[in-house]
Amino acid sequence: MTDLLAGVRTVALTTNLPGPLAASRLRSLGAAVTKIEPLGGDPLQTASSAWYERVCAGLEVVRLDLKSLAGRERAEAELSAADVLLTTMRPGALERVGLDWETLHGRFPRLCHVAIVGERAPHGDRAGHDLTYQARAGLVAPPALPRSVYADMLAAESAVTAVLAALYARERTGSAAFEEIAIADCARRCADAVRYGVTSRDGPLGGALSTYALYASADGWIALAVLEPHFQQRLAAALGSDRTDAAWLRERFAEHPSAHWDALAERYGIPLAPVAEIAGPA
Repeated sequence: MTDLLAGVRTVALTTNLPGPLAASRLRSLGAAVTKIEPLGGDPLQTASSAWYERVCAGLEVVRLDLKSLAGRERAEAELSAADVLLTTMRPGALERVGLDWETLHGRFPRLCHVAIVGERAPHGDRAGHDLTYQARAGLVAPPALPRSVYADMLAAESAVTAVLAALYARERTGSAAFEEIAIADCARRCADAVRYGVTSRDGPLGGALSTYALYASADGWIALAVLEPHFQQRLAAALGSDRTDAAWLRERFAEHPSAHWDALAERYGIPLAPVAEIAGPA
């Protein structure tokens, strides 16, 4: 944790993943964060209590009914002392409880607002989650589900960037700013690697190069990512051959366990790593 954002107060009206992850990241940069949850709590806590506890570490968590007068008054009291409002509620829901940008800006002119939404207008109120945004962007290969919530995580980091930009702009101009981060946009950005042919099936990082590929070892799998000429030279020195065709590499890598190749890669400075299974929480 750093203290780069020491003195910055953030109210995070967020549940599930992108918003809480962004709030946690702001906290790691030194901001004081109050996370407002509905009375029923954050669904992330039900999905994974361990992850919820990690994400919320260092945050002040308050549960409020924003449809009630008491709940709105408490929320507005928090906002009166805040520099940033981070939200993941749909635009229509924010308007109904009087916490949209247009309503708040007149009352709290120095309050920057970063809103994480599913999609931009005219689909701002369309229901969705990480899986549906990845699916619309072409990142899902049925029947397998995505390995991680890539769109949500990119949205979280994009929201943090937007917060930093808004605070910087406020220091320069004296005016607070509103920025909208759409998870669907983040999913499409993730898909650019495929769209521009880099990770497509015949792309350089999608299977066209034998030196950027997965290979079975004697006891598992390894990932080889040799692209630059100097890495190619080191690979040749480590294997004792200039050959890099896939058939030959498959035979060589199958001769020894992954730990052997990992140690060899460390010795020669080659971008190669065992394919690990994800363990439980550290």
